[in-house]
Amino acid sequence: MISADNDWQSVDDRAGVAIYCRSRVGSRIKEFKGTGLIDAPPARVEQVLQDVRSYAGFMPYVKEARTLSVNGAQALAYQQLSIPLLSDRDYTVKVEHGTLTGPLGVTFRDTWQTANDLGPAEIPGVVRVKVDEGSWLLEPTGPQGASTQATYQIYTDSGGAVPAFMANHASEMAIPKIFEAIRKQVQDPKYQK
Repeated sequence: MISADNDWQSVDDRAGVAIYCRSRVGSRIKEFKGTGLIDAPPARVEQVLQDVRSYAGFMPYVKEARTLSVNGAQALAYQQLSIPLLSDRDYTVKVEHGTLTGPLGVTFRDTWQTANDLGPAEIPGVVRVKVDEGSWLLEPTGPQGASTQATYQIYTDSGGAVPAFMANHASEMAIPKIFEAIRKQVQDPKYQK
């Protein structure tokens, strides 16, 4: 799972998102982190993140997404990605939802890791992603905690014959797109009830 929060190196600051990376022992695939502000309270951002069935309509590269089961603070979710110049990829992840109440309001932390054995069988022609682990940390900030300091962390091996440098570049490039998608999606009136 995601390791201690140290050894990060700054790699970019794009579209209001600071991007960092670090090496993993025994792997040429790097772990990435992005931090940035989202103009909505953490509870609304969390609503967007838990609206898995809508991912195909707003999340970059998501072709299909669905929640397979929910058991208290745990959920099992399946996603299929359509990435330019590559075969489609898919995976199932087990997600843990947690909260902590502080002076400005509730902080949300969602963590996930691959759980392909609990999801749908492999599909011919679709590459099964074996490693996908990460987290979202949504902390209230600003007056009355009306905004979110979001931190996204990801360590994934896209599988197939993709060289490590390309996989690392893809992870780095996707982070600002993910933030942009969420920043836009939180403005949808369906999350403002």
